[in-house]
Amino acid sequence: MNIVVLGPHFDPDTAPTGRVLSRIVSELARRGHRVHVVAALPWYRDHAVEAGWEARLGRRQQVEWGTITRVNPFPGDDKRNLVRRALGFAGFSVLAGAAGVLAGGVGQRVDAVIAMSPPLTLGLTGRLVAWSHRAPLVFNIQDVFPDAAVRTGAITNRRVIAVASWLERLSYRSSDAVTVLSDDLAANVRGKLPGRRRGRDRADRVHMIPNFVDTDAIRPAERMTPYRAELGIGDEPVVLYAGNVGFSQSLDLMLAAARRLPQATFLINGEGSMRAELVERAAGLGNVRFGHYVPDHRLVELLATGDIHVVPLRAGLANVSVPSKTYSILAAGRPVVAAIDPGTEVPRILEASGAGIAVAPDDADAFTHALQSLLDDPARCAGLGAAGRAWVEEAASPAAVAASYERLIESLH
Repeated sequence: MNIVVLGPHFDPDTAPTGRVLSRIVSELARRGHRVHVVAALPWYRDHAVEAGWEARLGRRQQVEWGTITRVNPFPGDDKRNLVRRALGFAGFSVLAGAAGVLAGGVGQRVDAVIAMSPPLTLGLTGRLVAWSHRAPLVFNIQDVFPDAAVRTGAITNRRVIAVASWLERLSYRSSDAVTVLSDDLAANVRGKLPGRRRGRDRADRVHMIPNFVDTDAIRPAERMTPYRAELGIGDEPVVLYAGNVGFSQSLDLMLAAARRLPQATFLINGEGSMRAELVERAAGLGNVRFGHYVPDHRLVELLATGDIHVVPLRAGLANVSVPSKTYSILAAGRPVVAAIDPGTEVPRILEASGAGIAVAPDDADAFTHALQSLLDDPARCAGLGAAGRAWVEEAASPAAVAASYERLIESLH
């Protein structure tokens, strides 16, 4: 097959969605398909186009399995400036659309267009690109927008919410298939697709295809890492949060637990709109450390640094966002404490794998108690980590996910 893929990030960009998209493309190429990627110039780490890529509207690269076209994302360093971000997304989407129309090879049939959200604007961009190639559109949803932004208070303007919600529904209706990461997200999206189209239930277009983890690249490793030494951490147990430090994550739970569990070091590793405020709130807590994003080749080391990993998500967000970092933690053989809505995807993963403890979101007492129970029982921690590793090897391989996309595209013809 000949496939055009539109996404906000692609290798070597460091965004989690970029890693997901890069591996999907790699697996599709390994299965013999031609793939033409349209993504942004690398910008995620510092919210600025990285050195060596600046002053370009775009560049195109021929590769063995197809092409990679990168266009300017018009980044801004203030994630709270929603108008600036919206304009940046719109500009990127226009450039990506133009590049997508030209992708696929002159005179070559395109079998499908896959577009990834966020940004939500890539839904309609993908539709226009798909129309230009007379191909079906598969719209991949990583987070349901604007629901997550509304529920965290990041967006409060009613007109902005109304426009974003209209665009969301239009994007879903314009897609031939919508893929989501969990049953919870599937229920959310299906609820926005009432009625029938061409004699077929619109909700039938929603398909659950989870993200994955490279269990060959991410493996259990020795806990006493060089990264500990860099941050001034000794051999005490480390409770680690690694990921985006934003509105959706209940990272105040880490500070509350740190006050009550002085025997452990609490490491918050990542960047985001809430980091500066969180650093200020942590002033005076000697057992709290902050780390920055690490390059891909140190990801295994970072994951090994934590003895216990946490996955906190604010109440009401688990049906609009799935923390895909959970798979990487399990691959690293570390136990998880998740503070997240009960009955949703991450608690189901932890129950199926036996890899950790799930507590109610935003409950500092329950969160701290769960951490205390694991800190008091290192043998239990080791057992949970081993169980998670065994489960993820069977349930979340990249090859299985690529095969799911392959079958879905074939079903649309």
